Amino acid sequence: MGPVRITARVDYAVRAAVELAAVAPDALTCDRIARAQEIPSRFLQGILGDLQHARLVTSQRGREGGYRLALPPSEISIARVMRVEQGFLAEVHGQRPEDVSYPGVAAELAGVWVAAREAYRRVLEEVTLADVVAGKLPGHVAQLVALDSAWRSFGDDPA
Repeated sequence: MGPVRITARVDYAVRAAVELAAVAPDALTCDRIARAQEIPSRFLQGILGDLQHARLVTSQRGREGGYRLALPPSEISIARVMRVEQGFLAEVHGQRPEDVSYPGVAAELAGVWVAAREAYRRVLEEVTLADVVAGKLPGHVAQLVALDSAWRSFGDDPA
């Protein structure tokens, strides 16, 4: 399954969605979102198109035009936005963790990958755009953020 990788495209999509959540139900132009989040505008246009295709965002032309969320921010999880750009939240050699099996003594490893995906989901599925905008994460997520170890990468000197 490898390290948790959040690509630039996924990061930009979530940040754009948070910008739209902050003004919901109003709209923002691509350029305004790009400036606010320091995202290349041409790159962002493609991402907004992906979010529109996934029916998370709508667009409107004209003076009152721009992009807006298609649903209330409280109904859009971070995971839902991420999946638009990356598909599965976790995969092993291009397969879903539940579709992997190993021979012999490694058999239980498939269960480890499934459990790791579930832990990832428990954060990303349960945090909504509204939570991020409000600066108030769900309790169990806030507890994880509060851990000193959460802020260190494996191998970092804890001193």
